[in-house]
Amino acid sequence: MTALPESTQRIAQLLAAAGHPHAPRMLDDAARTAQQAADALGVQLGQIAKSIVFRRKSDDAAVLVVASGDRRVDEKKVAALVGPTGRADAEFVKARTGFSIGGVSPLGHLQPPVLLLDAELQRFALIWAAAGHPHAVFALLPADLQRLTGAPWADVVQAA
Repeated sequence: MTALPESTQRIAQLLAAAGHPHAPRMLDDAARTAQQAADALGVQLGQIAKSIVFRRKSDDAAVLVVASGDRRVDEKKVAALVGPTGRADAEFVKARTGFSIGGVSPLGHLQPPVLLLDAELQRFALIWAAAGHPHAVFALLPADLQRLTGAPWADVVQAA
């Protein structure tokens, strides 16, 4: 078995320290999109906890929305909760989170982001999140996501 990438090792250590029962798992193919991750895992698209990063205009803070893979983030709802936001480019995402787009984990960031959890994720018994690399994921319960991140559940997606 090949060693985990450094960014995934960081997530593995955080999960182990928190007593989380599921270690990161490397996929054969990249899971840069929620659909790719769902296909690789054989799960419903909504079970993928995708990480969408925005740039808050007032202070340049990273705003991370962890959303259900089958939902589209509503930027107006996010802005109503955290203030006006704009797009975050790949350089901003890497600098603030320590992860490349496609592998942004909900935890283990270089700089703690403003974090919101999509309440729609609670529809599922088991969800999957990125583990710091486009090929790495880990399983968790929605309640684990909140416990591990300390972030609030919010209405941040467009109506289904």
